[in-house]
Amino acid sequence: MAKEANNDFERRANHLLHSIRLCGGCVPLHRLQFQFSDSVIQTLLDKELVQVQNTGRGFLLEIAEDF
Repeated sequence: MAKEANNDFERRANHLLHSIRLCGGCVPLHRLQFQFSDSVIQTLLDKELVQVQNTGRGFLLEIAEDF
């Protein structure tokens, strides 16, 4: 059962990464918080696949340049 949960979690993380790519590489963070759990977002941040940018008017989640 734990393996299924992990696969589902990885699927959500990959879906989030794909969604960011489709939006041009960055998405306002507040828009994602209703579609994806904080733990999925945090996992991508921990893996350094995405980064948060402070625009002064909000935060953007964008694909990391090194990725």
